[in-house]
Amino acid sequence: MDLTYAQASITGPVREKNEDCIGFWKPDSPELMRTVGIAAVIADGVGGTGRGEVASQLAVQTTVNAFKGTQAETEPADLLRKIFNEANKLVYDASLHNREEGRMATTLTVSVFRNDQVCIGHVGDSRVYLIRNGSLRRLTADHSYVALQVKLGLVKERDAMASPMRSMITRSIGQDLICQYDVFQQTLAKGDVLVQCTDGLYSVVVDDEICEVAGHFAPEEACAELIALAEKRGAEDNISVQLIRINEIEQRHFYRGAPYYVKAAAPVVSNEIQPGQTLDNRFEITDLINRSGMASIFKANDLKTGLTVALKVPLMQFESDPAAFSRFEREEEIGNTLTHPYILRIFAVPPEEKSRPYIVMEYLQGQTLSALLREVHPLPEPDAVNIASRICEALDYMHFHKIVHRDLKPQNIMICNNGSIRIMDFGIAKSLKARRITFVGFSPSMGTPDYMAPEQVKGKRGDERTDLYALGSILYEMCTGSTPFEGESPYAVMNARLTGDPVAPRKVNPKITPAVEEIILHAMERDPANRYASAREMKAELDDYEKVELVGRYQKLQSPQLWKSRFRNLPLILVLALGWVISFILLILYFKHHGK
Repeated sequence: MDLTYAQASITGPVREKNEDCIGFWKPDSPELMRTVGIAAVIADGVGGTGRGEVASQLAVQTTVNAFKGTQAETEPADLLRKIFNEANKLVYDASLHNREEGRMATTLTVSVFRNDQVCIGHVGDSRVYLIRNGSLRRLTADHSYVALQVKLGLVKERDAMASPMRSMITRSIGQDLICQYDVFQQTLAKGDVLVQCTDGLYSVVVDDEICEVAGHFAPEEACAELIALAEKRGAEDNISVQLIRINEIEQRHFYRGAPYYVKAAAPVVSNEIQPGQTLDNRFEITDLINRSGMASIFKANDLKTGLTVALKVPLMQFESDPAAFSRFEREEEIGNTLTHPYILRIFAVPPEEKSRPYIVMEYLQGQTLSALLREVHPLPEPDAVNIASRICEALDYMHFHKIVHRDLKPQNIMICNNGSIRIMDFGIAKSLKARRITFVGFSPSMGTPDYMAPEQVKGKRGDERTDLYALGSILYEMCTGSTPFEGESPYAVMNARLTGDPVAPRKVNPKITPAVEEIILHAMERDPANRYASAREMKAELDDYEKVELVGRYQKLQSPQLWKSRFRNLPLILVLALGWVISFILLILYFKHHGK
């Protein structure tokens, strides 16, 4: 098996120390990879005793040592049994030997990759996700009290993310003398992506966002994006994530009792374009830039024009998917209508010259605004204003042509090496010429929670001013180093922008000038009627912001109300109340019956 691995773990914005521990072990020889396997392990020390980091480190080190010393051909389930028993005994005994310091425990999730299988051992509330063909599926079950509530229908999954009982673990390493853990297997395919993470990530980043980021970026960059997103959301726990992308797999067969290995053909990419090929006798594919769950992006030489271009080619299975193909067609159609120096250029290729769907784009070198903000936050005010002004210029051009982007965010803005910018990804953009825009509530296909306008959250119609709200949110982040709204989950973030306003930018960063604060708050008015009427009007103020009229918008800001799921525990309360009522009635009937 050949795979690409990346990992990241940080203390987070709230905790003082990191009680998470992650590990990865890969043998040196191909033969050991076939007979022993590759291991990815993640552990989250249970807090409350101050020794969670000791427990998680013991569990991870036990796992790595077990792999180093295991015999070839040991069944993964047997190896996991040894790991979990030894780790549990070590942590349990360590607690007993230092009773004055309190008990300690940890979650533990171990994935063993061998041939075309992954065997997962799991206890606690860390998670393993499988991303295949653009869809995400959770492979593990949370061993927590709130997970039990979800199963019983007492709370909804989105409310569970913010439940005060979320950290109450029902099973863990070191909790009891005997550890109960789950073991299961999953057959893998070439192109699969596995995500292992602690609750510090998934409690503030929803599954659809994990799927979008992990499926779109290379593993190392995806880890950085996910960590940054969780940090911006104000995660209250340590944040850890591991990404494993499956590049090649082998299937084991036997001939007269002897094993032999064959590379498995992957249905996802078996007929896909590969570097070294020439597409339609015109585009010479030189490198794979990125492969997501829905499309591949290649660097190519256009033999007709001599230009270096980027090709976006949908995976084969999505060519027959009406919804995915419609989005792809819309992106190309809208891109072909826009020609502006700050908008990603699309080169038109006549349909009759194409053997399959693909989009030809200009090849850019640089980094996304999102990557820049991870390195420099906040940006110097003049730089932030300059970037926002250029985005305004591009939006003004788009809106003149009746195109609304709908998903403007730092990840979709490229800062090129030559100093220019590009707005990218028109996959969910809409043309106002065709029909009115309708939003249908939160979905990764309808925007990103940190930058969505209130009307998007409500599911109401939007227009050009929806993009201006998103730009105001981006300018807020560039100037302050944080997103305008924070909350315990994306749903809380969306509710905050419905019920209140962001913290005044100058309270977050006093170095911001009053004029720039006024521009940000003007663009982020909850009521679209109170925002800038156009991108051109906003650009005019950005270009001469010393002359902006100060009307004291910061004085009128209202704090967001508690999010609307404050009644999220109502089902549980009703069940308990009903139980008391039934018990009381039965008691009355009992005394009535025996009193006769």
